Amino acid sequence: MLRAFLVVALAVGFIINAGGPVSAADLENTLYLDVPKGRVVIELRPDLAPKTVARIKELTRRGFYDGLSFHRVIDGFMAQTGDGQNGNGTGGSKHPNLKSEFSKVPFKRGIVGMARTSDPNSANSQFFIMFADGSFLNGQYAVVGEVVQGMDAVDKLKRGEPPGDPVRIVHMQVAADAKQ
Repeated sequence: MLRAFLVVALAVGFIINAGGPVSAADLENTLYLDVPKGRVVIELRPDLAPKTVARIKELTRRGFYDGLSFHRVIDGFMAQTGDGQNGNGTGGSKHPNLKSEFSKVPFKRGIVGMARTSDPNSANSQFFIMFADGSFLNGQYAVVGEVVQGMDAVDKLKRGEPPGDPVRIVHMQVAADAKQ
């Protein structure tokens, strides 16, 4: 009887979670983004943007984001990073741009979105973390994840476009690979 209950409970849990947010316990889809003021834990959403999430994880595993600056930090809006070519928001990575993977998930505080140019198919490596709700972005940018811990460290990022002496990513890693 107990065994039958456990099988049903697992099946129901799988059905409820299928196509939904990934649990932060899913270390393969969790990022640790370390900045000088602390660790930011990001729960990735491969169910919403599978190719974009795969790109971020690939770049993370190659150390691409380590040392990059938050080159655009707008109070009440968002903090942007990920320009590995120029460091000022005009570049990306050596990889080709990605096709858009927009969703209906709203941009609210803590949502991580993929930056792009006016071309909807131009996301590459840059991403941003929302400080506040930004409904005007809904359906126009890929949602790749959400901060589940450490938003206080994001709130402490130096503001500016670009900030004077911008904050840099100390280290970014996929949680499944984490050594610390």
